[in-house]
Amino acid sequence: MLELRNVTKKYLRRTALDDVSLAIESGKTCLLLGPNGSGKTTMMKMIAGLCRPTSGEITFDGMPIGAATKAHIAYMPTENYFYNYMTIKDIGRYYADFFKDFDPREFERQLVAMELDSADRIRQLSSGMAAKLRLALTLSRDAGLMMFDEPLNGVDILTRTQTIEAILNGRKDGRTMLISTHLVDELEDVVDTTVFLKKGKLIMAGDKKEICAGRTLKDLYLEVYGHISQEPVEEVREDA
Repeated sequence: MLELRNVTKKYLRRTALDDVSLAIESGKTCLLLGPNGSGKTTMMKMIAGLCRPTSGEITFDGMPIGAATKAHIAYMPTENYFYNYMTIKDIGRYYADFFKDFDPREFERQLVAMELDSADRIRQLSSGMAAKLRLALTLSRDAGLMMFDEPLNGVDILTRTQTIEAILNGRKDGRTMLISTHLVDELEDVVDTTVFLKKGKLIMAGDKKEICAGRTLKDLYLEVYGHISQEPVEEVREDA
């Protein structure tokens, strides 16, 4: 189980996450929702151990987030984090050295499914191809928790379908999936639970069917957030 207890994260005068308490059961596929600036990326980065809460506690399967939990949590960020001179094959080797649960054979299978050439260099990849590479790397780990930050952003319709199918195929053996997105209707049918954030505060969370109460998730999203379409983009500074 993933648990956040009274978690707050502040960047100077800005509060990115404000006293959030939340529990996500193991084996669930959870959708993390909210406009830009809601705290979604901040939450994921803290769960991944890339930055620390200002206050509060995060645990995964009873373990405080830290060096030990990084071996059990896979995170796909929105930004590229590879050197342009590296090839896709180089990055696979890097992951195999860094993560004990990384499966090179699964990575090869993912590359075929994503139509990526292991000889290509990062500088040759389009934004959509780079997104598929990040997805392939994440899904090639045998992690108990997998997090995908806006995996459908900046990709065409065919790649969206491919991405959703890949994430669905990655659900197995009690694995927990946490996905943030603005494209609610694309993922409505594949999630078990939902979390709504707004300006760093938890608005509601729980079983999707119970929360929606007969409405579509998209309709509920519009009810919660109204006409909001643009807010300041979340900061990506990390206080290590």
